[in-house]
Amino acid sequence: MRRWVESEGGRGAAQPGEGSGRHVTRLAHRPVVQAAIAPGYGAMFNAGVVHHEGEYHLFARAVRSGYRRNPGPGDRFVDYNSDIVVLTSTDGLGYRFGYVLAGAGTDGAQCFEDPRVQRVVDRGREQFVMTYTWLPPSGSGLPWRIGAHRLVWDRGRWWLEEGSGRVLGPEGVPDKDAVVFCLSDGRVALVHRIHPDIQIAVFDDLEHLWDPPEGYWDAYMAELPSHTLLTPSPGALGVGAGAPPVETDAGLLFFFHERRADGSYTMNVALLDPATGKVVSRLPAAVLEPELEWERRGDVDEVVFVQGAHREGDNIYLTYGAADRYVGAATASVSSLLDALKTCA
Repeated sequence: MRRWVESEGGRGAAQPGEGSGRHVTRLAHRPVVQAAIAPGYGAMFNAGVVHHEGEYHLFARAVRSGYRRNPGPGDRFVDYNSDIVVLTSTDGLGYRFGYVLAGAGTDGAQCFEDPRVQRVVDRGREQFVMTYTWLPPSGSGLPWRIGAHRLVWDRGRWWLEEGSGRVLGPEGVPDKDAVVFCLSDGRVALVHRIHPDIQIAVFDDLEHLWDPPEGYWDAYMAELPSHTLLTPSPGALGVGAGAPPVETDAGLLFFFHERRADGSYTMNVALLDPATGKVVSRLPAAVLEPELEWERRGDVDEVVFVQGAHREGDNIYLTYGAADRYVGAATASVSSLLDALKTCA
């Protein structure tokens, strides 16, 4: 049964077809998670989501209070440290802060950014996997990479499984925006972003992803173009994975982001083959772009950054970061998207 009510709490949903969102409709005209919702934090954004035991569990990037814009050259902000926090909701619209899941400094990461959480059925066992951007210690000279943990549900909350932390992907290569999912034959796929494209790596199982044999990533990088999944549209600056793919009878709906030439970020959709993970079709136009004030103005302007997707019948509940400061929610119709994607195959 659908849990979100678009007009709840006086929020007032955006209308279907508003702006670029022909297939995606905002569930609210204001964020479902505001900045500074929890003590000690400012911006809270770029959140993945899972629905578990009757609630929506939002895994958000939360920036510790006290950061400020850098008036000089270098990074955009000074004293900028982010943790992963969990918020919960019964309806997908009103979220309450729960707890810190992973604090900056855990497992050697200076910061945790942009978590996605996905269910992965590995050798018949359902597991929850969190992927995120792993930022190395300042001054190390190392690039950002993909971090990953298994999650455990215990005593009414999520925990990092002890000893499960990994840094995935090729060493020394900037890599981020990763999601993990199962192909129809049980193999495990990792979709990730080595700028400016989206690539796919396939593994026998989750253990193979966690600890690949020596030389796996060297061989992969030697043939990187053959692993390319999606490239930017003409004139765009780059693409990156969004939410874990959504299963349908016609294939896997894959929401991703694209950075346009003007620097703005949009939400986009492709259909993937469930056997190979390869692209079957792709909508040429964005399904959501920055239009509301809180999507257009924030710590980074003109950003909608999809990261979470939960299917319920014909509806997909989506969570997205807005302007690197807030979390928004939207809904999409499976049948509408598949009909549109058929015309692009």
